Order: sequence, then structure tokens, then C-alpha cells
Amino acid sequence: MLKSLYVKNLALIDEVEVMFGEGLNILTGETGAGKSILLGSVNMALGAKADKDMIRHGADYALIELTFYVDEQEKLEALKKLDILMEEEGQVVITRRIASGRSISKINGESVSNKTLKEVTSLLIDIHGQHEHQSLLYKTKHLEILDEYAKAELKEDLSALKNSYHKFCAAREKLATFSMNEEQRLRECSFYQYEIDEIEDAALIEGEEDELEVKYRKAVNSKNIITSMASVYEALSGSNDSVSDRISFAIKEMSQAMKYDDSLKDIFSQLENIDSLCNDLGRDVSAYLEDCEIDEEEFYNIEKRLDLIRRLQSKYGKTVADILEYLEVRKEKLAELTNYQVNKERAEKEAAVTYEEALTYAKKVSAGRHEAAEKLSEVITNELKALNFLDVNFRIELRKASELTAFGIDEAEFMIAVNPGEEPKPLGKIASGGELSRVMLAVKNVLSDKDQVDTLIFDEIDTGISGRTAQAVALKLKSISKNRQVICITHLAQIAAPADNHFLIEKSIKEGRTVTDIYKLDEASEIAELARILSGAEVTDAVLENAREMKKLAMN
Repeated sequence: MLKSLYVKNLALIDEVEVMFGEGLNILTGETGAGKSILLGSVNMALGAKADKDMIRHGADYALIELTFYVDEQEKLEALKKLDILMEEEGQVVITRRIASGRSISKINGESVSNKTLKEVTSLLIDIHGQHEHQSLLYKTKHLEILDEYAKAELKEDLSALKNSYHKFCAAREKLATFSMNEEQRLRECSFYQYEIDEIEDAALIEGEEDELEVKYRKAVNSKNIITSMASVYEALSGSNDSVSDRISFAIKEMSQAMKYDDSLKDIFSQLENIDSLCNDLGRDVSAYLEDCEIDEEEFYNIEKRLDLIRRLQSKYGKTVADILEYLEVRKEKLAELTNYQVNKERAEKEAAVTYEEALTYAKKVSAGRHEAAEKLSEVITNELKALNFLDVNFRIELRKASELTAFGIDEAEFMIAVNPGEEPKPLGKIASGGELSRVMLAVKNVLSDKDQVDTLIFDEIDTGISGRTAQAVALKLKSISKNRQVICITHLAQIAAPADNHFLIEKSIKEGRTVTDIYKLDEASEIAELARILSGAEVTDAVLENAREMKKLAMN
């Protein structure tokens, strides 16, 4: 049940809070008072598009908060599966903050995606907007309503149908690739074989390019390397004033000094180690210089190999690994083309098998729909009779669709005759706006019985009706509200009279600005509001008495 609605800084609303009750909650007010804004705020909280222009002038943000109370264990379990944290037992608080350029939705203080928001709210509330009945003009909506009514029976088969249909679509797409003639096939085979041979003949090895790069860089810079290393050798031991000669001189001098001071032994030992290291280093540098001669043929082969690798990279991939992967793909393609006819026959068989599988499930779904259509036709007919369609003839006609789809092989259409002796015709061709509204009310009531949604909202369900029909709609809303909470925006006194909780939406001027407020009416104010709706301009004692009598009769 929706316990409260809080709105701040939205359009004409400065700040309002509405505490809804059980049963039938009625909202009335003069045209332009802000009824649509209030319902729009609920839609925004539930994930509808929020325009930043809706933020009240002068405010930085708009805030909408819906507080629900949930006591059914099944719904509590469903909310738990959606990872909704229940801070307070049974309480679900949905908040949406709208600021310039962004909006944030939260459930019980935790930010949620729009997908999660809609999954949660579908468990709690169902809104029938002012123009939603127009969707009944489209046949696709009729099949959707039928499937929703029979979802407990059809759920598994519908799911299997969609899965098998998607498999069929994939198989059909694969089969479509087998469209080339023999000349094209041979040409493709020749091209793939050329690419495969080119790559395989290169005998590429992963990591080879890096090694070749090192060798190539060394070869290209060999003259500079030799010049530098020769200078190093000269400095170490290749000249009369080399490091090695100087160290030898130092050792000779140190030997003389040690004759007079034994404590110099450690220094002498270090000097000998340096001499040994210097000699070893000199030999290593000399050996490097001897091996540093570049073989011109080897350099040519390195350069040629690198050119080959880079040419293949420009054609088949940025790295050797990419090229080798490309090779495997081309081998697979060639294998497919080599066995083209076999693969085509296999694809044809796969398409046929998956089509038959999907068709089998479609037929099962269709059988279930035909059975459900009879039941739903009878249920909606009874609902319509209660809504003042006295001689209504309503049925759901199922026809075979032109082709198999993910929804099966059926097309559904609501057929109706509202006068005795008439043959039922498509709903969209003969029903008026008021009649469509009543049909949608009947449908909503039937589906809500299936879903047991706690809260139903109807915005101007009274469009295009009056008199006895309005009375019938009021009785239906009152009947529905015995088992669940109903919130209804109306401009008819007959529908407002049975209210368990009546709210007035009113526009006024405060501090030079227009604001919309909402008030819960007491008994006297409720009678006055009913009288205003009945009379329009002037409320007389007779109108007040009429309103009082209407309220009394509606509550009995």
C-alpha cells in the first residue's frame, strides 16, 4: 500500500505531503489546479522521464518520495531477491532527486538503476494514465493482455518459445551465408589458400621479431659500437698510460711501502683485486671486439626477415600473435568452403529443426491462449456488464499470424458489440473514448486480481462518461478498493462520493507566486466539494443537500 507521497520544488508544487489511506482515495480539484502534476510526480518517482524544466523556478532541485508498506511474505521475498535492503520492517521508500542535468533514484537509501526501480515498483503499484486506454486501439496490446492474464499457465512455454525462436533466427542467419555459387566458392577458396600459404611459408615464431630488432639495431650501429669499445680497451690496457699500467705501478709502490708497515696488507689486497678485475675486463672487451665483426650476409638476412614480418603485419595483424590467429580463422573459413555443400546441408537441417522446435512451442502456447481467451472473454464480459454495458457481447478473437515470431503464431483482437443484435466488431473501430476507458478498467481489474498489486491509480477514468455509467464505474472502483488500495483522480461527483479518503487539489497565490496544495477533506468539506462538482458555479442549499444524499447513498 502507498502510505505517503512527498513532493518538493516540482512545477507549481512548493512542498506537499499526502498521507493516503486504505480503500478508495479520491483526488478532485478545479481544472488547472495541478492534478496532472501530482500524478506526474508519481510517474517520475517510478522512473518516467524527468525534464529539468519541471524543477520549480528558483530551486536547485526537485524531490519526490513515495513510501510503501508491504506485508505479503511473497512480495517481501521478491524484494529480497532484488537486493532491496529493508531497514524498517515492510517499508519501502522510493526517492528521486531531479537536478539540472541528472537525476538519482534510491530505494531505502540505496541508489538503484532504472531497471531495478521498475522491477520493484511493478510489484507495488499499477498506474492507469489518462491516455493509456488508447493502447487498446492496437492489436499487439490485446495479445499482451491475454498473455498477462494467462502468464501462470503460459510462462514456461512462452519462455521456451522465445529461446527456441532465437535459436531458429541464429540458424536462419547462418544458412543465409550459404548463398554463393560454385564460381564464387572456388574464387574464395583460392584467395584463402593464398593467404594461408603466405603466412605458413613465413614460418613465424612469437618473440622472433624482438630478437631480430636487437640484432638489427646492433648491426646498424656496429661502427659506433666498435669505436666506443676500442676506446674503452685503450683506456683499460691498450696504451702506455692505461688504467692497467697505472694499477701495476701502484702495486709496485705499495709493495715497497709494505716493507715498513704491515697494516697496508688489506689495502694491497684490494689493489690486487682491482688489478685482476681490470685485466679480466680488458680481456672481455678484447673478446667482444674480436666477435663484433658484422657478417654482411647475416645483416642482409636479418633485414629481409624483418621486412617480411612487417609486410605480413600490415596485411594480417599488428603482431605475430595476431597474424597466427588470423591464419587459424582463414583455415576454418577454407575448411567451411571446402566442405561447403555438407555445411550448407547441415545449416539447412539446423534451421529446419529449430523452426520445428519453435513451432511446437508456438502451438502449445496457441492452445493455451485459446483456452485462456474463452475464460478472459467471459470474465471481461461480466466486468463490462457491471460497468453499465448492459447488452455487451465481448470476445477475444485469435487468428493465425502470417509468420512465426518470438510471440508465436497468434494475433489477438478484442471484438465487441454494445447493442443487441449486432455482430462483434474490432474494439478500435466502434468504441468511444468513454467505452475504451471502461474496457481498460475492466481489464485492469481482471489483471490486478491475477497480480494482486496492492495499489491501483486511475487518472480520469471517467473520461467520456456520465450519469448511470459514471455510477457503475464508481461502484466498480469501490468494489475493487475492498481488496486493494485505489487512488483515483476524477471530476465526477458520482465517482468521488464513495471515497474513503477524499483529497482536494487547490491552486492559490502565496507571496506573489502560484502554488499547488493538497488537503485531506473532513466530512463537511467533502460535502462542500461534492456540491461544487455538482453545481459548477453556484452552490445552493439544494445542491448541498443533494451532495449530502449522494455521499450517504454511496457509503451504504
